[in-house]
Amino acid sequence: MKVVVTGATGNVGTSVVEALAGDPAVAEIVGIARRQPAWQPPKTRWLPLDVAGDALSAAFEGADAVIHLAWLFSPTRRPLVTWRNNVLGSLRVFAAAAGAGVSALVHASSVGTYSAKPADGHPVDESWPTHSRPTAAYGREKAYLERALDAFELRHPDLRVVRMRPCFLFKPESAAEQRRIFAGPLLPARLVGRKWLPVVPDVAGLAFQALHTADVAEAYRLAVTTPVRGPFNLAADPVITPEVLAGIFRARPVPLPASALVGGARLAFRARLAPAPPELVELFLGLPVLDWARARRELGWAPQRSGIDALESLLEGWRTGASLPTPPLALHAGGPGRVAEVATGVGARDTAPAQTGPLASTASTIRPG
Repeated sequence: MKVVVTGATGNVGTSVVEALAGDPAVAEIVGIARRQPAWQPPKTRWLPLDVAGDALSAAFEGADAVIHLAWLFSPTRRPLVTWRNNVLGSLRVFAAAAGAGVSALVHASSVGTYSAKPADGHPVDESWPTHSRPTAAYGREKAYLERALDAFELRHPDLRVVRMRPCFLFKPESAAEQRRIFAGPLLPARLVGRKWLPVVPDVAGLAFQALHTADVAEAYRLAVTTPVRGPFNLAADPVITPEVLAGIFRARPVPLPASALVGGARLAFRARLAPAPPELVELFLGLPVLDWARARRELGWAPQRSGIDALESLLEGWRTGASLPTPPLALHAGGPGRVAEVATGVGARDTAPAQTGPLASTASTIRPG
């Protein structure tokens, strides 16, 4: 079996490649990313391609499956750039997969594609509406692609389409990337990684789920090798609440209205102190809790680590400086002392050094967990 993975050098991509490499049924992996990594896993060859502009047909030729992970989170201040990569680039991937006669397309959707959680907060299954919150670019783009895939499946009924809708994804090696994406250069990550904070915000209704990236990678592997189709929620227990966070950080929960959290994010974003816009915080606060029974039932999948384990793996990565030799996961992609992050404007495009020579490219494929 030959499998093509777009966005193969990021948080999810590197774990998916590792999972596929360990499967005897997979003979060849083609990793697509903008920049050539130093990392060389088994069975894998790299193609430096931009899904938003480069020809993809030759890369997909002879593939049995395409796993589409490529996603730009930044520049958060330039939504037309992310739209071009994330939406138009994804449509190009879908069309190229169909044109190459690929048997299976596995698309990375997200919990962020869902509409706001129900009033009683009960877990939602895959039938919950996928309209997201249109003010946040991330949710808007994810929801648009759900509609695009609805039409794509009608046009290509013989192509097996799987939509993965995971919660937040963490592993130690993704810590530096996720700090750059969400928190920016001012977060003392190693200090936070020591798991002590004086207080944590206790926002009414705040509840989210976390999943170790190695566990979600196993779900992607199963989606390629199992004759399933349709959407799959992916998450782990327990649900992370302010009380759970207080226990992890040995902190005191302090009641805080959601408006204060959003207002603080707005001020930080406008002052260029943080890369995450306030609309993303609003999206986060409205996310539903996922019921992942279908993945257990039809994929035979279950996480091997708890949600707390996943979150603690992120803290471990911050504490130890874990990384991988790929541009998105490099520890010092923001430059010495994070100077490049500050100099380009917080929320600008990833500024990891570009490769030189025939494999050079100047942009990174970064995908949140």
